[in-house]
This record gives sequence, structure tokens and C-alpha cells, in this order.
Amino acid sequence: MTETVLLVGGGGREHAIARALSGSDCALYACAGNRNPGIARLADGFEALDTTHPRAVTTYARRVEADLAVIGPEAPLEAGVADALDDAGVYAFGPHEAEARIETDKAFQRRFMRERDIPGFPEFETFEDMDAACEYIDTYDGDLAIKPAGLTGGKGVRVMGEQVDAEEAKAYLRDSDYDRVVLEERLVGEEFTVQALVANGEVRVTPAVQDHKRAYEGDEGPNTGGMGSYSDGTLELPFMDREDYMDAVEIIEATAEALAGYKGVLYGQFMLTADGVKVVEFNARFGDPEAMNTLPVLNTDFLDVLVAARDGESLPQLSFEPNATVCKYAVPEGYPTEPEAGAKVTVDEAGAREIASEYDGEALLYYASVDEREDGIYTTTSRSFAVVGVADEIAAAEEIAEAVLNEAGEDGLRVRHDIGTAKLIQRRIDHVAELRG
Repeated sequence: MTETVLLVGGGGREHAIARALSGSDCALYACAGNRNPGIARLADGFEALDTTHPRAVTTYARRVEADLAVIGPEAPLEAGVADALDDAGVYAFGPHEAEARIETDKAFQRRFMRERDIPGFPEFETFEDMDAACEYIDTYDGDLAIKPAGLTGGKGVRVMGEQVDAEEAKAYLRDSDYDRVVLEERLVGEEFTVQALVANGEVRVTPAVQDHKRAYEGDEGPNTGGMGSYSDGTLELPFMDREDYMDAVEIIEATAEALAGYKGVLYGQFMLTADGVKVVEFNARFGDPEAMNTLPVLNTDFLDVLVAARDGESLPQLSFEPNATVCKYAVPEGYPTEPEAGAKVTVDEAGAREIASEYDGEALLYYASVDEREDGIYTTTSRSFAVVGVADEIAAAEEIAEAVLNEAGEDGLRVRHDIGTAKLIQRRIDHVAELRG
């Protein structure tokens, strides 16, 4: 039976979801606040609407007679869109507002982990009074991570000893308009992500990915929504071993079990430290860019996962191609602090495929935030598009992504060229070896 699937969201992550569903037996419809040309070309219908407005989303879902919905971004989850869709008889693969708090409320997240005895959480305190938070900084023996309790698009965290000193951290708090913050011990190590598909009490995990939040090469500059990421042809990454990966999986499984009735994606961002695997945060949806590493190598039909989740059946076991992926985002000049819009995007999928064939691999283009006009596609002030190289080894995948981006040029754009390079990965390997003594 052909399913009708509604995709909520219009970024690069959602373009990856749309592509994962494009070869399946379904009619795909999408809605987002922005028109993503990549999604629009794959979908049977595309509606521009406010995806944080539950009634607007459910009205569109009813109009297209959707059987299933996939919610990409975190903001609609926080707004209760999954709740509204389920109430309207459209199964939403995404947690309800209450369960999505594992991402949308960092104070809740840390207390939840402590109360449920979930391993891997750091020492922390929560504050509603910024003066009290500043006093805690003065008395704490060590460096802290300062985290707004709510959503900030990955850009609100400040880390002492890395981005700010104690005085700058206090100034950041006093100058902010945050009503609640979490102050927690700074975790030192290498970050990685494991994403899991969860429904009906079952958890299906995907390969580890390493994202790069910092804006500039060498892990310098302010945090961004993510400048790119890579995965290996195995479940783990080059700086990890299988035991590290399984420790992360056990944390995800314990969290999913504690979140009774959770459905959708549960994304664990971890830090591999000298003391083992620790939790940086949880997200309640696919990562962006991590979805663009994971979904292209997923052999299992993603639609089969959605249908099993809706029908209360056992989720299919996930199978992945043993390929590495390297994702590099092209962002507007000045991003993220003073982005300049209006540069023409010249990369195209046909050209990317032709370049990739020369390297015996695959190249995928994912649009994020762009402005499609009659004479072409132009940048906005957010991340523009991503190129993902897929090959049997990380080095080859990186060469593919780099070659496609070089062909596109960088007029009005900027790329972190070091993502996925042997030099940067070796730094990660050496760092973990040093931590482990």
C-alpha cells in the first residue's frame, strides 16, 4: 500500500530525509517556513507555513490525507506539533512536547538523568538567578560549560577555558536575557554523536558521527549550527574503539527506556573523556548535519521503519553500507556573526555526480537555507548548502566533497576545508591517546 508521508521542516536535514524517502513506495508532501528547492523537487507538494503552529501543520496534513509525518527540526517538537498530529490521526515520528524536553530543556535533561540514574552525566547546577550563577562561577574549582536551558540553535553555549574566562562567562550571563541556565563541569575530550530510531520500546542505532561546531578551520571561532561532519565505514570513528561506541549505545538505550512511550529520533551527543563516555546533550531529532552522513548509507528502507513504528510492530534491524562520509557546509561570508546574503549558488547535482565518478564514489548535494529566484539559487544569512562525499574510506570521501566545492567556487561563500582531512582526524586520535595516558 502506498503511504502518504508529510515531512515537516525545510533545512539540509529535511532534504536528507526527503531523499531517503524518495525511492520508497510513498507520496511525499512537505511543509516549512522556507521553500527548500531540493525538497520541493522530490515532493508531490510543498506548502510554506509556520511549522511551530500545530493547527497550520495539521490542517495541511489533513488536506493531503497524510498517513505518517516526520518532524525534522526541534522547534515544532517544542511547540507540540507531534501531539497535534497524533490527535488528528496522523502518526508523527517525533516525540510529544513532554518527551521532547530531553532536548528543549537542558535543566530538565540533567535532572532527568540524575533522577533516573542514567550514566554519563556531568556535575551540574541549574539557576534562574544570574547573580547566583555568577557566584557559583566564583566558588567552583575548575572550568564550567554555561548552557541556556532552552533552545538556542546550537549557538548559546560558552565554555570556560576554551571560549571564555571566568569574568567573560559572568559578563555573558549578566548581559543575556536567559531566564534559566545550566552550569556544568567542562568535559574535556572528543565529541561524537550516535543517533537512534526509537519506537514501540525498541532502539535501532546508527554509526557514530563527529560534527564540527566551530566556524573556522582548526576548531577556531564561534559556535555555529554545524559546519560539517564525517563518519567512517564502521560503527565507530577512528579515535574510538567498539567499546566506546557500545558505552554510548547503552546510555541511549537507558534514556529511551526511561522516556516511556518515546518515538522518533533520539540523538546522543557524547564526549569521549579520560573517564570514559559522558553526555554533552540529547536531541530529540536527527542532527543537522549528522542526518546527511547517516541516511545516505542506510540500506534499510526508512519508510519501513516509519510504518513499523506506526503499526506497533517490531522495528526492522538497520543495515548500513560500509562506506565513509564527509559532509562540508557552504555558508555565507560572515556567518555566523555578520552573514552576507545574495551570493549565487552554482553547484548542481549533475555536476557533483560527474565529479564523484572520477573518484569512484558518490557526491550528494543538500540545500539548507537558500533563496530560489527565476535566474538561480542565492544564499540567505544562514547555512546555504552541504556537499557530502561517500566512498570506501574517509580520505576519498573528503576528496570528493572538496572537489565538488572547489568546482562550485567560493564567491560569497565560506567552507571549513579541514573537515575530514587526515591531519584533523590524526589530531583527534592523538588527543584521545593522550587522555588515555
